[in-house]
Amino acid sequence: MEDNKIAVGLDIGTTKIVAMIGRKNEYGKIEVVGIGKAKSLGVKRGVVSNITQTIQSIQQAVDEAESVSGVKIEDVVVGIAGQHIRSLHHSDYITRNNADEVIDEDDIEDLVNQVHKLVMLPGEEIIHVLPQEFKVDSQADIKEPVGMYGGRLEANFHVVVGQVSSIRNIGRCVKSAGLGLSEITLEPLASASAVLSQEEKEAGVALIDIGGGTTDLAIFKDGIIRHTAVIPFGGNVITDDIKEGCSIIEKQAELLKIKFGSAWPGENKETEIVSIPGLRGREPKEITLKNLSKIIHARVQEIIEHVYLEIKNYGHETAKGKLIAGIVLTGGGSQLKHLRQLVEYITGMDARIGFPNEHLAGDSDDGLSSPSYATAVGLLMVGLEKDLKIEKDEEILEEIISESDEEVKEGTQTKIEEKPKSKKKSFFEKFTEGLKEFLDNAE
Repeated sequence: MEDNKIAVGLDIGTTKIVAMIGRKNEYGKIEVVGIGKAKSLGVKRGVVSNITQTIQSIQQAVDEAESVSGVKIEDVVVGIAGQHIRSLHHSDYITRNNADEVIDEDDIEDLVNQVHKLVMLPGEEIIHVLPQEFKVDSQADIKEPVGMYGGRLEANFHVVVGQVSSIRNIGRCVKSAGLGLSEITLEPLASASAVLSQEEKEAGVALIDIGGGTTDLAIFKDGIIRHTAVIPFGGNVITDDIKEGCSIIEKQAELLKIKFGSAWPGENKETEIVSIPGLRGREPKEITLKNLSKIIHARVQEIIEHVYLEIKNYGHETAKGKLIAGIVLTGGGSQLKHLRQLVEYITGMDARIGFPNEHLAGDSDDGLSSPSYATAVGLLMVGLEKDLKIEKDEEILEEIISESDEEVKEGTQTKIEEKPKSKKKSFFEKFTEGLKEFLDNAE
């Protein structure tokens, strides 16, 4: 089954590291052939803080996925998040030398490259440059300028920026775990491709991915990504609050949150009590569920208000920017009881929980469609899309070569052959290559 190319998504999270191996079945759905996960010890708030531990966790997750699937993992698609990610808006233009020719991919590439020359703060690097609308001469709101005539090509860009050192550290961990880096992508973008439908992206939607260490936000409108943000709070701060508030150890706090936790304090009666065994010979502790949900409620409210502020900054309250499809919640933290109701109450927007099952094959294990795997499924999708694109380019190349063999004499044939090979590289491929070179030199 040669056409069933395999890809691997590696989600390096604050609580867990997941390696997911998959391929597309004949219906274009994703078949997960193996999954491995390990506790993530060396990551704090989405950023690698201990290289050695992170490498060990990656290896553990990869080994488990390999032994389940019987597939050897060579290269992976990695997600990047963390509190150092910020996004900004920028518009730029180029004046074309020959306005008599139509605009082609190269012009857009020139424009994107120009945005890459933007001067960032020291230690920051541009991760994504995403064009929003184009303007040709004075005609605005053009989605796809290729094929049009015009002398001046202008565009608004959504630029995502991150810290060079954090990105390199992730690359370093992946490489030291004996893996190749096929692509790096922003985690909220990966989660979005796993749980959002095209209609939602058109209508306008905010994806909130509540992870262990960070909460990621991605806003779409008219099918285009409009805003991204990473907020440095997640499920772990809720656990910490329970730990402090109830004077218990972290493991107990985490269990309490998952089993009895609720984001809505009104529903628990004063009489509902959980007894927690004391540490070694000490008395057990009694905790009322009402207090527990008060603690959770206070922290969750803070996280949602942070996110809502970002949504308002993007312009949700303007007529043009209104997010008609509301909010989609995903990530491990979205499984907290009554979270959806609290989000609707605070923001006044419709909300649903996003499960990454839309693109998975029908017979997939139920566990895989848990919101905690949204990012891993998304990264796997990025990897599979990339393989498809490479395959298509190769097919086009073969067709051109076989046609030219029949028609053309040697001299021009070489020219035709070279053209598709110089297929425009996405900025990300260049970025990943740059990172690979840097890592190779650092060895």
